[in-house]
Amino acid sequence: MLFFTILFPMLAGVAASVRPMPRRKRLAWYAAVMLLTDALGVLCMVRGNPVRLFALTQGLHFSFALDAIGRIFLSVVLPAYTAVCFYAFEYMSAEEREETFFAFYFVSLGAVIAACMAGNLVTLYLCFELATLSSMPLVLHEGTKEAIAAALKYLFYSIGGALLGLLAVVCLYWYGADSDAFAAGGFLDPGRVAGREPLLLAVIFCGIVGFGAKAGMYPLHGWLPAAHPIAPAPASALLSGVIAKLGVLSVIRLVYFSAGAWFLRGTWAQYAWMCLAMGTIFMGSMMAFREKVMKKRLAYSSISQISYIMLGLSLLNPGGLTGALLQFAAHAVSKGALFLCAGVFIYKLGRRKASELRGAGKLMPVTMWCFLIASLSLVGIPPMGGFASKWYLAASAIGDGMGVFAILPPVVLLVSAFLTAGYLLPVAVDAFFPGADFSVKEAFKDCPAVQKRLSANTGKGKKQKVSLSGAAEPSALMTIPLAVLCAAALCVGLFGSWFADAFGGVIRGLA
Repeated sequence: MLFFTILFPMLAGVAASVRPMPRRKRLAWYAAVMLLTDALGVLCMVRGNPVRLFALTQGLHFSFALDAIGRIFLSVVLPAYTAVCFYAFEYMSAEEREETFFAFYFVSLGAVIAACMAGNLVTLYLCFELATLSSMPLVLHEGTKEAIAAALKYLFYSIGGALLGLLAVVCLYWYGADSDAFAAGGFLDPGRVAGREPLLLAVIFCGIVGFGAKAGMYPLHGWLPAAHPIAPAPASALLSGVIAKLGVLSVIRLVYFSAGAWFLRGTWAQYAWMCLAMGTIFMGSMMAFREKVMKKRLAYSSISQISYIMLGLSLLNPGGLTGALLQFAAHAVSKGALFLCAGVFIYKLGRRKASELRGAGKLMPVTMWCFLIASLSLVGIPPMGGFASKWYLAASAIGDGMGVFAILPPVVLLVSAFLTAGYLLPVAVDAFFPGADFSVKEAFKDCPAVQKRLSANTGKGKKQKVSLSGAAEPSALMTIPLAVLCAAALCVGLFGSWFADAFGGVIRGLA
């Protein structure tokens, strides 16, 4: 069942893309493949049994098993991919090579599902690399020189980071007692580790930095601001909301299920990891605050926001892990919604810069409301999901008694929240309240939707007053996924304590 769920979207998505058929029929096939994959994923979460496919070496198998952490990640991956799929039906209609996009979209979906279901570190590493290779064409889609450069940068950063991760994987297997499956608390053999702790700490830290490249953690963060402005908006939403989180999943598996949190707690590796995460949070927020291009601003924001998760993981305590998992869910849906909103701005208005969106709330009120709600979640305004995650992160840092490292995380989180508000909320305010002297008709006279609405005002030679409210609002294929993602962000906040209690059973024995 697990292996079939991985293969089904890959094979069915590619088959629907290469087979000649009318566009309407092809989109119906894509929708059916996506919904059936969702059903298979839910069935696996309920009844999926571990499976060993073949032996890689003696005592090491290519295997899949869906544990509690895998279920948490898969429960976010599937809704995010589904929302993006239906959104892309309209967005990609204006792009070339639509079939190619969806073929790699479904291959990457299978690779991400495989990573969530990986039963050991080697299987996870192979799925991690497959996700990189299958998602690179999404960045490359436009085929321009800039797209090729951005895709190669994404590839080199991801593979380079994965090689650092591979170093940690090999060493952990060498010093592990039984490494054919993940184990809560790790599988290191104390007898073999004795006397080699400094080496293992250095190697594990390299693995954290390497896998952190996919998550945009400094110093291997440079691919995000290069890839996001070039990739189509649906691809950006997946890269930031889901695929970048594979770096987070890999770090969780490396630290909590292989080495063991106990091995890093109180060491230089933990504090260096915390410093990198906090530095990335501040740096990403500052760069986003200064950036003018909307998708690039959101890319820098992702660098900052995903490092919230890394900070929570680096605390190596139950509260930090709970906050990290809540932040994973809240950021996936909130940032996915923001990138999809940015896609609407490009698709309907032809606007790429934040300053060009003044007055856009008159033309697309539903989209701008979704942008505002998702922004409030990223800032951390209650009752949104971003507030619940940041609350757990700050509280777990303060209560852990680590001296200055108990004070710095809440301070960095607070400063980042103010910066996030500074680069997101003014966009929504200016969109809804452009000022009394602002003319929407003049500002967006080059917008086809506005021109169409104005041209319809031909009443027997007598000019009539035309309302432009909602003139550029996209179809339900785009607005409904936006609304669903924003509702999910609200649910993470409203039921944050319930999720935290549920996570309590998951993280028991991990931190």
